Order: sequence, then C-alpha cells, then structure tokens
Amino acid sequence: MFILGLQGSPRKKGNTSILLSTFLEEAKKLGAQTQFLDVTRKDISPCLSCGVCGVKGFCPIDDDMQDIYHLLRKADLIVMSTPIFFYGPTAQMKIVMDRSQALWSRQYVKKLKDPFRNWRKGVLLAVGATKGENLFYGISLEAKYFFDAVGADFIENGLTYRRIEAAGDIKKHLTALKDAKEKAREIVLPIMNRKRILFICTENACRSQMASAFAMQAAGDRVEALSAGSTPAQEINHLMREVMQEKGIDMAYLKPKSIDKVLSSGEPPDQIITMGCKDDCPFYPNTPRIEWTMENPAGRSIGFMRQTRDEIERKVLDLVSKKTASMVFENQETGD
Repeated sequence: MFILGLQGSPRKKGNTSILLSTFLEEAKKLGAQTQFLDVTRKDISPCLSCGVCGVKGFCPIDDDMQDIYHLLRKADLIVMSTPIFFYGPTAQMKIVMDRSQALWSRQYVKKLKDPFRNWRKGVLLAVGATKGENLFYGISLEAKYFFDAVGADFIENGLTYRRIEAAGDIKKHLTALKDAKEKAREIVLPIMNRKRILFICTENACRSQMASAFAMQAAGDRVEALSAGSTPAQEINHLMREVMQEKGIDMAYLKPKSIDKVLSSGEPPDQIITMGCKDDCPFYPNTPRIEWTMENPAGRSIGFMRQTRDEIERKVLDLVSKKTASMVFENQETGD
C-alpha cells in the first residue's frame, strides 16, 4: 500500500506538517509505504488554461507536476493537508489542484478508466485560525472535487481543527495528534488486509503492467496488484498503452520498476506470477509461484500486442475470481 501525503503550508514544520507527519508515521507502522510531499517546495507553475490537456490528455508544462501525476496515480490513499487561507487551501496547494485538470480530462473527456479509480481514497487534514462555523466548508468542497479529478473517493469525515494559528498550536490541542493516529488506523488497516500479487516480466513495460492493471480494476478491494521487471525498461511501451486504451483503461504516468524496488516497499507477496523473467525472478519458499508462458510483445505488431492483452485479461480474471482466489490464497506450501 502506498500513501501520498500532500503538505500545503508555506511554513516549515508548521501545524499541518506536524498533523500530516503524525498520520503518515502511524500508517508506516502499520506496514504502508508513505511519501511526504511538500508541494510548497516544488517547482509547479500555475495552469495556463491552454486547453491542451482536454485535447491530448496531457499537461504540456514541463515542471515538477509531471512527477506528481505519477505519484497521484501510484497512490492507494492521498492525504491533503493544508491550512485555511480565505476559506480555501493555500496558493501552493491550489496550483496542484488546478493542474490536476489533466487527470480530470483523461477521465471525463477521454473517457479512460484509471485501474485504481474504484479503490483509491482521499482524505483531508486542515487547520484554521478562526472559529467560524463555515471555516472548512470551502476547502471540503474543493477537496471533494480535487479527489474526484485525480481518481479518488473523498472520505468526508477527515480531520479539521479551529483556532490553530501559531507555530506548534496543533501539539497543544487536546486530541489532534491522537486523532491523526486513530484516523490512520481507521483508513489504512482495511486496505492493508488485501492479498498482495506480484506480476513480473522482463522489462515491466508490457505484460506485467497489463496484468497489474486488470487485477486492480477487477479486484482492488481484495488484492494489491504489484508489477516489476527483472531488467526494467526506460519507459512504458507505447503500443501497450494504446491497446489498453482500446479497453478504456488508462496506463498514463506509469513507470517501469525493478523487482528489488517493489519488494523493498513492503512484506513479501502472497502470490507471484512470472512471465518470462526465468532465473531472474525472486524465489520465496512459502510463496506460491505460477509461470504464465507467453512471448514478449515488445517489438511485435499491434495485433500481437492485442492478443497478449486479451490473454492476460483472461488469466487475470480467472486468477481473481472467487473460486480461484480461494485456492490461490489458502495456506499452500508450494506453487505450480
């Protein structure tokens, strides 16, 4: 499980930073992989309203937001933490929200489905200096639509605190830090209980990426589908992205990953599916392992890529079906 924390206060080690860090530290103790991202220290330009994302599905501005798109797509849970400025988020956080129009366009204009969309969650942590009744009304509404744009369901009972202004005020609050830990456990534990499937091929540019996407789309509430390559490519195969779009599945902003990088982020998987990595694939004596024999479609025709896609989809749907899942995830001593 990967949790992305977006910190929006321009104040170093401010109250929202402390609140977010407390949440992420508790999640990490529960076994989640976390990343604290201070958006105020990133080079992110405002949206230019150029309309390119509505036509091409990508933002043309070359800055740090391009890496943030990848992190937003990678995350199982997105945590937005911001102080209230004029009943809304800080300017730095608002820029991130505005630039997320690119992801909104892929979902609602291009009609492409992010494989994580059905299962990704988003939660708001916010503090404000005043005690106004409507202090958090604006940010809650903006957060809801931001999370929808990036493909996450808004958890409406986040954490908001009034009369938090001076540096360190959040530490003086009677329950805030305790609340953050409890909220982390409340959200993270159910997601951590999913079974982990690791799909491995050679480059992590075609086969394992498709398998992971199909598994997450079909059963992301029951499985955490990971993918890796024994010799990762520099980028995702463009024909693979094209044939997955034919299925309405959006493979944008993905990056090939090494086996070591994926396995270093959590516990060993409950199931390993290999597709051509041979002796380079990891071996765990207590983890079931299945080999799916199929040729590498890289460098082949688009027709061959479609055949590979359809074969992987059939195999994945069979794997995550209730009958197969019960067989795969029972206490097996060996795999096929």
